[in-house]
Amino acid sequence: MAQPLISCAPDIMGGTPVFTGTRVPVQTLLDYLEAGETIGEFLDGFPTVKREQVIAFLQEAKARMVATAS
Repeated sequence: MAQPLISCAPDIMGGTPVFTGTRVPVQTLLDYLEAGETIGEFLDGFPTVKREQVIAFLQEAKARMVATAS
């Protein structure tokens, strides 16, 4: 089974959703993108997050949004 993209645990960042295997909150990626930064700039600032994690997260978010819009 594939490892989950996002994890939440009370002992990691107080339960804030983070990219699995890191202490980087998902909200940080969203804040970067909202500010007009690129995925590359985000990854430069948070090298523990893999590009594949970011792409998979965005694909999942897109799929959920499209599914709820129909």
